[in-house]
Amino acid sequence: MEPEFWIERWQRNEIGFHQDRVNVYLEQFWSALVPDPHCPVFVPLCGKSQDMTWLRVRGHAVVGVELSRLAVESFFAELQQVPTRRKVDGFELFESPGYTIYCGDYFALKSQHLAHVCATYDRASLVALPPSLRQRYAQHMAQLLVPGVNALLIALDYPAAQMQGPPFSVNDAEVHALHGEYFAIRSLRVRETLNDNPRFKDRGLTRLDERVYALHRTTAVATSQGAMP
Repeated sequence: MEPEFWIERWQRNEIGFHQDRVNVYLEQFWSALVPDPHCPVFVPLCGKSQDMTWLRVRGHAVVGVELSRLAVESFFAELQQVPTRRKVDGFELFESPGYTIYCGDYFALKSQHLAHVCATYDRASLVALPPSLRQRYAQHMAQLLVPGVNALLIALDYPAAQMQGPPFSVNDAEVHALHGEYFAIRSLRVRETLNDNPRFKDRGLTRLDERVYALHRTTAVATSQGAMP
């Protein structure tokens, strides 16, 4: 899946993955997982998610990364903010008070871009990626984050043969296989939601589970430049 796929989805306004309200699991679990409101939060593949605004209202500085310039521009336009823009390490960096969004490729991020981050929120990133990219995504996430970072992860689990993603199915075993080497993983909630999502039923699904996890970054991970601090 090439970057142009997502850029074109935004250009055609094919953004069924965008939620018009704050995610219920973010509201339910975040404060217990990340009680410090001054903790900067990383939101990968952030789009124009309202979840970022919810985090900011609660005091968190938000750091996002997003391929689509249109998505980033829409986010700030809906906030009625005019961000500053500058080029940084191959990214177009959008900044306004409390928000820092790197417009560019997630895989081009370096640990220094997230050095101050102490939490991560992943609602639509892992499930946006096909199996061929998920291992690389998880490994890069481990390289970006220092030990001690907490993360809230929301995954979708459905019979993969019944629907072609995105969003893709990521079951419990795969979550542990992808993240278990460098994160302690705790299941917070499993909820069957097919009846709440008729568009997926229309696409042929017979089961759809939302799986919510708390992750805690534990050990350092080796990189080509040496071990992470």
